[in-house]
This record gives sequence, C-alpha cells and structure tokens, in this order.
Amino acid sequence: MSESPTPHPAGVPGPGRTGLVPAPDPEAAIGTPEEAASKAPSRGQIWLHRLLVLLFVFVCAAAGVLLVVLPWTPQWTDNTLLLRYPELRTIMTHGFFRGLCSGLGLLDIWIGFSEAVHYHEDKLP
Repeated sequence: MSESPTPHPAGVPGPGRTGLVPAPDPEAAIGTPEEAASKAPSRGQIWLHRLLVLLFVFVCAAAGVLLVVLPWTPQWTDNTLLLRYPELRTIMTHGFFRGLCSGLGLLDIWIGFSEAVHYHEDKLP
C-alpha cells in the first residue's frame, strides 16, 4: 500500500518544497498604463498632502520649542494651577521633571524635522 503524503502546516516546508513564497509579479499588480495613470493622485491631493506635512512639521517644532523653553521660565512654577495644588508644584519644579519635559520637546522637534527631511512625493497615500 502506498502512503499518501501528509499535508504540512503553512510555513513549514515539506519534501521538495523550499518554504519560500514566490514573489508577486510587479507588472500584474499595476495592470495597464491607463490603470496606473488613473490611480495617480491629483494635483489637489498632492498639494493637500504637502500642506498637511508642513502643518505637522510646524506643530511639532512649535510644541517642541515650547516644551524645551517653558519648564525653565518663571511661568512654569508661578501659575494659579500650581498655587492651588502644592503637591503638584513640588513635582513640577523638580529638576528631573523639567529635564524630562525638555527632552520630550527635543524629541518632538526631531520628529518634525525628520518628517520634513524624509518627505517624498512618490510615496503619497
């Protein structure tokens, strides 16, 4: 009696199989040149994407500069919210907390400018 081969689970190579999935044909995904041209973004979509990236960079830079500078000014400690809650004032005036806020501000600035530097129009959504 011949024994039938047992099926292997997905991802486990069987006899005579390499376990690699063949790469999809790039020309089959695009289709005809007319279909590729119809899927291209319009000028309005391109400009909207540019404006959104510019707005994102501006918001990140502004929030980052605010977080870097504000913890070291008198407005950080002498405000009405902290005068009402002395426990919160103790935490917010601690040097570690101020440094943490400034570090988050630097990270925010870095994220914004990184997004601006790595902007490519050929990868539009």
